[in-house]
Amino acid sequence: MTAKSQAKWTEDALQVLRVDRGFRLDRVSPDATPGYGGTKADGARDLAAGLAQLAEYQERLYAASHGGTAKDAVLLVLQAMDSAGKGGIVRHVVGGVDPQGVALAAFKSPTEEELAHDFLWRVQKRIPAPGMIGVFDRSHYEDVLIGRVRKLADAEEIERRYGAIVDFERRLTEAGIRIVKVMLHISPEEQGKRLLERLERPDKHWKFNPGDVDERLRWPAYMEAYQTVLQRTSTDEAPWFVVPADRKWYARLAVQALLLETLEDIDPQWPAATFDVEAETARLRATL
Repeated sequence: MTAKSQAKWTEDALQVLRVDRGFRLDRVSPDATPGYGGTKADGARDLAAGLAQLAEYQERLYAASHGGTAKDAVLLVLQAMDSAGKGGIVRHVVGGVDPQGVALAAFKSPTEEELAHDFLWRVQKRIPAPGMIGVFDRSHYEDVLIGRVRKLADAEEIERRYGAIVDFERRLTEAGIRIVKVMLHISPEEQGKRLLERLERPDKHWKFNPGDVDERLRWPAYMEAYQTVLQRTSTDEAPWFVVPADRKWYARLAVQALLLETLEDIDPQWPAATFDVEAETARLRATL
């Protein structure tokens, strides 16, 4: 099924963007719009329509756990090279719902305290509670991406982490958390343009990190690391979705569609009242 509010999808985003057996990252064009038959203008209209629907689903998800007994939650994991659009996803997709139902975690370089524990320790503390939509702006996958490329851990430890991640995510799904793992796939050419814009505009200087240029020199190594991550950790319980990100409008629309379809599948319901509605209505009217 495609998201009900998005008219121009021709294929189910959960299927067309999913990483399955035999997937090759180098065969995905970062400029493509898989599964979507509309234009940029169509995408803007569908994104606006989807925001209203996403907001309703989020409220129902929150109410079902806080006013009822539902245990469902959603965790959106965003991974990408710098400037691929993670911040735009947070602002333009997740930012349209009630903030009290969203738990955002942006994982930076680990602190000394965090380094003293297993790599999943700091992540476990930020898992969304029932009724919440959690968002990881970068995640535990940094420890098998940057960790591998920069050789911050040896090969044996990186290998152990792949298995630990799969086990960790399986436990989350068993607890009722739907995991939507998204790699925003940007081309080095498009990334270069976006980084250059940050240097050319004083209002964007704060977003530029000189280290981004150093990381560009490691692009092939990062793509190889991503390929391994996608192969080793895309499971039936927690599959990966690769979203072409050269077109910002498509990337935002695609992530919104993935969330909408996930929430449609959960289909959270408004909890039933735990009191006598007619009696309370009568009592209230007596005070008017």
